[in-house]
Amino acid sequence: MAPDTESAAPSGLEAGPFVLRPLFRDMPLSPDGASEDIKINCVDYLDRNLYVGTSASELLHFVQIPPDPADPSSSPVFILASRLRPVYSEAASSPNGGRPGVQQILLLPRVGKACVLCNWTVTFYSLPELSPVFGTTQVKNCNWIGGVDLNEDLEGSVDPRSGGVTILLSLNRRIQVVRIGEDARVVKKIDFSGSTLSVRRDNIACVADSRNYALLDVDRQLKIPLMSISSLDDSQSSGPIGKAQNISAGPDGGLSRSASSATSRLEQVQAAQSHSRSTSLGGFIAGSMRKKLAEGEDLIFQEHDPPAPSRSPGPSGENTHQGQKDSDKPLPAPPGNVPATSPLPIPSTPSRVPSPPKPGLVFLKPHIVSPTPEEFLLVTGTGPLDPGIGMFVNLDGDPTRPTLEFDKYPREIAVDGASSDFISSGPSLTPEGDGYVLASMTKELGGAMRHGLEIQKINANDGEGEHRKFWLERSSNKGEESIPLGLRSLLQGDEVVFQELVDRLCQRRFLPFATGASVAPSMSLRSMDSRTALSMERQSKEQELFDRDLDAEEEPLPEGWESTRNKEEEEFVRRLAKTNSQLAVWAGNDIWWAVRNPLLLQLEAAAEAASRQPDQKATSTAAETRLQLLSIPNSIRGRDARTELEFMTFSYVRQKVGVMLLTSFLGAPFGETEQKAMEEVLLEGSLDPRVVLALIPALRNEIVESRRGTWIYEGIKTVVDDYISSLKLTRAHPPVSSLPPEVLQFLRRFLASWRKKKGFGSIADESEVFKTVDASLLLVLLELDQSTLRGTTAKHSPIRAELYEVVDHGVDCFDRAVDLLETYNRLFVLSRLYQKHKMSADVLATWRRIVEGEQDDGGELGDGEQRVRTYLSNVSNPALVQEYGIWLATRNPKLGVQVFADDKGKAKFVPTEVVAMLREEAPDAVKYYLEHLVFGKGNAAYVNELITYYLDIVIEDLQSSAASREGVAATYEAYRALRPPKPTYRQFLTDNAPPDDEVWHSRLRLLQLLGGTHDYDSEAIRARITSALPAPSADKQLLVPEAIILDGRARRHEDALRLLVHRLGDYDTAVSYCLRGGASLYGSTPGRRDSLPSTVDQTHLFRVLLREFLLLDDLSDRVEQTGALLEQFGGWFDVLEVLELIPDSWSVDVAARFLATALRRLVRERHESMVARALSSAENLRVNYDLLVVIDEKGPVVDAGP
Repeated sequence: MAPDTESAAPSGLEAGPFVLRPLFRDMPLSPDGASEDIKINCVDYLDRNLYVGTSASELLHFVQIPPDPADPSSSPVFILASRLRPVYSEAASSPNGGRPGVQQILLLPRVGKACVLCNWTVTFYSLPELSPVFGTTQVKNCNWIGGVDLNEDLEGSVDPRSGGVTILLSLNRRIQVVRIGEDARVVKKIDFSGSTLSVRRDNIACVADSRNYALLDVDRQLKIPLMSISSLDDSQSSGPIGKAQNISAGPDGGLSRSASSATSRLEQVQAAQSHSRSTSLGGFIAGSMRKKLAEGEDLIFQEHDPPAPSRSPGPSGENTHQGQKDSDKPLPAPPGNVPATSPLPIPSTPSRVPSPPKPGLVFLKPHIVSPTPEEFLLVTGTGPLDPGIGMFVNLDGDPTRPTLEFDKYPREIAVDGASSDFISSGPSLTPEGDGYVLASMTKELGGAMRHGLEIQKINANDGEGEHRKFWLERSSNKGEESIPLGLRSLLQGDEVVFQELVDRLCQRRFLPFATGASVAPSMSLRSMDSRTALSMERQSKEQELFDRDLDAEEEPLPEGWESTRNKEEEEFVRRLAKTNSQLAVWAGNDIWWAVRNPLLLQLEAAAEAASRQPDQKATSTAAETRLQLLSIPNSIRGRDARTELEFMTFSYVRQKVGVMLLTSFLGAPFGETEQKAMEEVLLEGSLDPRVVLALIPALRNEIVESRRGTWIYEGIKTVVDDYISSLKLTRAHPPVSSLPPEVLQFLRRFLASWRKKKGFGSIADESEVFKTVDASLLLVLLELDQSTLRGTTAKHSPIRAELYEVVDHGVDCFDRAVDLLETYNRLFVLSRLYQKHKMSADVLATWRRIVEGEQDDGGELGDGEQRVRTYLSNVSNPALVQEYGIWLATRNPKLGVQVFADDKGKAKFVPTEVVAMLREEAPDAVKYYLEHLVFGKGNAAYVNELITYYLDIVIEDLQSSAASREGVAATYEAYRALRPPKPTYRQFLTDNAPPDDEVWHSRLRLLQLLGGTHDYDSEAIRARITSALPAPSADKQLLVPEAIILDGRARRHEDALRLLVHRLGDYDTAVSYCLRGGASLYGSTPGRRDSLPSTVDQTHLFRVLLREFLLLDDLSDRVEQTGALLEQFGGWFDVLEVLELIPDSWSVDVAARFLATALRRLVRERHESMVARALSSAENLRVNYDLLVVIDEKGPVVDAGP
């Protein structure tokens, strides 16, 4: 918008701070309506009574008929109550016979009177019917009536002590101070000739004559001359400018420096500030703005003699300050001999002798208004077509604000300080200076002279921000001649309703699927994509059944509910769309209210102006348009809503701009910064996300609505409906994959932000909104995640991480989410959704589908069987655990049995039932479960069965595979070839077991069980081995370790030791066998003394072992093992027997250690026996001694006999 001119938007909305609203159209200015030359001169309004003064010297009184309350669209109607021709004096008319007509209407509601200035004659009437009062009292040759104290409450009651309301009558030679009450009395006369305008605050009046402005102290009759009206006029009134002058001392009006005047406020004016004010201002204007006068502009300046009529500015609505002096206080005697209480005289026509003007000097019409109780605004200039300057002075005549600049010298000015909050009825100038100056003027626009209002803020030149002016014209038909505008602030304002606000802020039902349809579906069931056709068809049928059941259960909506709500919405917004105005504007026979333009309409006009199609002269690009749109919500960012209307305004503007940006974004790409700004605007406006999705056909089907539908601002609905209607799609239902990546990313961020609002109580239709948001966000994320590599974890993919987060935190659209995940073949994500809802059966069923090979495009499950096993430990439903435990045991027996063997699992099972169940449904897993029972739990009841399983596995492998038999025999040969020291054969088998050889590990488990302390049927096992693997002799049997263990269990120790020594060569195990007596060969329990044989048995076994060692074929092994046995276990052997068994050819070194140990043992035994005998002898002596002591103590005993 241009800084100097603001035009209306294409829709007719004004972007400026004021708009015109009709007050009275086609007013009957003449009785017969025939005359077209009659013009409106002045207007005022009070208590639904409109008073209009015309150039035909008529005063029209209209009474307002209020609108019909039952019809909100109706307007008030004015009826003519009277057509009055005020009395005026022919002698008071201008010398050339011109009659301006009714020049002023001054309403005094406090006393119920009205003063009318018609053709320079003042007459008085009663209110409201305009009946003449005060008899035939008239005041002739009057230039102006006004000067009412603006600090008083003009509509309040009159203080009885004051006697009435004081006004000022500007006569040719003086100003009369008149009190209007029960009569009209002159209370004072001020010697100030030629005044044509006066505005008063308390006792200070700012007045103007045909050439100068001045301040008057009405009580003390002091004057401070101010600047000239025309800067070209260098002639001033007598006395220096800016200094107080006593105008009551004499006819010369000289300066008074008495003590009384020194104490007044007017004498506190600083001389340095006063002397140069007018000169510098006049020089500036004269040097920079001097232009020639245009023809036809003689209405702006005054005729020299008589003075031109002027209209008094009405009271400023903000002036609630009460600063009036008590009227009963004694006043100085007015000049002249007229007593203060005498009736108002009818003065004779004076003879005016004004000073002759300079040749070419143009007399400009003075303008004085009072924006605040402490200051006046005065306008100066050089000519009617030259710029004007507005100067603010306080009650002492000092400047208070920066000056205002008017493009042309104003015809009329008015001040509006009302705050545009649309709630408080009383206008008030806020401390921030939220006031405006309106000036009626004529200036050239587009090559033609246009009449209108120039509007600017009072603090326009305060240095903060750009100085902006606004231009406002009345609406006129094409080709109609422009007419100058009259402007005045009326005594009382009236209520104005902005229908534009009602049309935009009313909530209306939005139909996203069929624009203009009467009923919207509760949920879209159109196919979004060919891939989802089947799921959507199923969903459609389910929804129909659901709606049928819902309608049967819930009460039906009342008939006409939508119309009722529409009416309620209108009534609600209409209450907010009301404001008051006291500014009247007129032209021709029409009168308008100049009303503060609501912020909503200003911003919407700016938005529509920014978004309109550029014409041939436009050079703004799409990017500039977006920046202009973004600047609109930025202008209200950080502002807190003070009223409900402001809250709705901020919300509406953000929503409107957001929708406009979004529709532009869908048609052309945005930059990253613009996208972010657009998202912020949409989120700050809290626009229902279903409306945003309705603009995107690919996602429109995800919208869910309640039976009452979606309700949004009507202004937003209009924009959205227009955009949807204008869409021309190549396909009826485009898929989501057709959306550009930037649109998908925008939707991802926008919908994710909306999800964070869950639980906010301010969101209407929360359930339906978040069902829509969740479904749409899930669909967008699934589409974006298709580019993620299969099996990628959430740590390496932000899209996948967000997808998991949405599912894990729960979605409101559960059924739709299931359909979408099934459609996109995202079974693992579907299982996470089931987990969130604690649907264990569905989780397991989904994992089973993945494990069994069903397509899962994400590939995130990993080891599915292990996931199932881990998950089952946390399931407390035994039936569910049993079902999937059996399934897992069938696929992976070793892993499956862990489900039933897990002690930490929530579901518990009886082992006997598990065994029976596994035998029936997963026989391959029985062995692993038995291992758990036997080895893990120590349950010996299943040892025989487990041994049988192991034995069957080993025997079946040896019977079916010659390689296996050769491998077993090779282990024996390999072990015997090892040189001592070497591990036991059992350890040798364990160390060399292949990791995945089930037969080998089963044999190790078999040896563990056979060699342990378990109770099993050894004879049956021997028979099973012998029958399955027959051998020509015991030395040739294939399962040697098993035969050794079984021989030990059968106490055939000689056979067992023979196999250990000669077939296996496991010498260490042979020694262990002797120590243990053949029991628990491979599974002894340390510390159990009851399992060890007696010393006699051990001695016998060692003797057998010694003989077997002496029979070894290898001499070195024979000597080595015999020597080691005798050395380590010599205590179990007799020396003589050993000497008899050892061959004489052997070196004594073989048994040297044994013999030395044996001899030491014999010596030790001999010494021990000697010590024992000595101890026994000493003990015998001790006992004999003790016996003698006892006998001595008892003494002799005499046996007396019978």
